[in-house]
Amino acid sequence: MGTSELLKSCSSGAISVPTEQVGVAKHHSGMLRGMGVVNMLLERDEVNPDKQNNNRQTPLYVAAQNGHEGVVKMLLERDEVNPNEPDKGHRIPLYAAAQNGHEGVVKMLLERDEVNPDKPNSDGQTALYVAAGNGHDGVVKMLLKRDEVNPDKPKNFGQTPLYVAAWNGHEGVVKMLLERDEVNPQKHH
Repeated sequence: MGTSELLKSCSSGAISVPTEQVGVAKHHSGMLRGMGVVNMLLERDEVNPDKQNNNRQTPLYVAAQNGHEGVVKMLLERDEVNPNEPDKGHRIPLYAAAQNGHEGVVKMLLERDEVNPDKPNSDGQTALYVAAGNGHDGVVKMLLKRDEVNPDKPKNFGQTPLYVAAWNGHEGVVKMLLERDEVNPQKHH
């Protein structure tokens, strides 16, 4: 089976393949769930494993967002994949994984030196901010272990991780944040 037939048989793809090289109407991006399919695509010279889609999301970003640890691991093993590449909204793969509570992916990304765990998106939200706001205790705990993460960093409109966690009723996250000396419970706007 050729690459174009392989991609056509999938509902979505984790690897972007240029149309001029595989002869399909448009390139596919997204998440291929079959590890064998991802492996076959990564073996092809014409496949760029760091190619962005229309939202500037890389295959790593999409895999991280969807919690596909195996695909994330395979992509992180590739030298040409930038694990700190932001999408259109300046969100990095770590942000996407943290937002959705994918602890295994967050752990893999935090093991990479080039990943900035405190990098804000275009609204000033960090991985900690979105994990706190969504009540992902395990992700918050991992991020708080990192010295370079500012647990009191406000987003562009002044709300902090503590504020968003409290607003959304995430008691466990609020407790973890209040245990940190650098978190100011009076700071929210």
